[in-house]
Amino acid sequence: MKKYSEILQKCPLFDGICEQDLLRMLSCLGARVDFFDKKYTIMAEGNPAKYIGIVLSGSAQIQQVDYYGNRSILSNITPSQLFAEAFACAQTPSLPVTVVANEPCEIMLLDCNHILHTCANGCGFHQQLIFNLMKDLAAKTILFHQKIEVTAKRTTREKLMAYLMLQAKKVGSNRFTIEFDRQELADFLQVDRSGLSAEIGKLRREGILENHRKHFVLL
Repeated sequence: MKKYSEILQKCPLFDGICEQDLLRMLSCLGARVDFFDKKYTIMAEGNPAKYIGIVLSGSAQIQQVDYYGNRSILSNITPSQLFAEAFACAQTPSLPVTVVANEPCEIMLLDCNHILHTCANGCGFHQQLIFNLMKDLAAKTILFHQKIEVTAKRTTREKLMAYLMLQAKKVGSNRFTIEFDRQELADFLQVDRSGLSAEIGKLRREGILENHRKHFVLL
């Protein structure tokens, strides 16, 4: 596990925990590391919500698919980021989402029960771990509300502009690169891809924005 210590120390779950304690903690938490090829399912909808995942390398995507097979992208997950922690902490009987590898990736899985319930060893760092988990859940709640603000807009144009303005605000510049390709952006905004492409074209012609692939400039 030592080879992962650098990336794990960037993980919000282990904030304020030194490397020596972190390595002992992983053993206490029964951590395991699995490798997944591109497009492989890491966690499947309907499975028990038991584990918290951490991306060690590569990236993954949290998706929701409705009865008719329409995909909605909830978020991308990159190295050092957590996923599925809300469902595991809530002890949800089954996962309402699917987590898929965007590219070959290494994932660390932690049994949530080992985090929420202190062990017999009386590890001094356990309270810090629980505090960090609460902070992460609060931050994710804020991001979730931001997405609701975007997807609640009435038209594709309004959704797109709300999303782009959030990205510009996040980086503090009118020039930025988004994390999604065109189809993924449509799935994230919950709109039709052709309609999204048409709106981007209109906004370019109106002089409101410029874009090339994932790069955008708000004018």
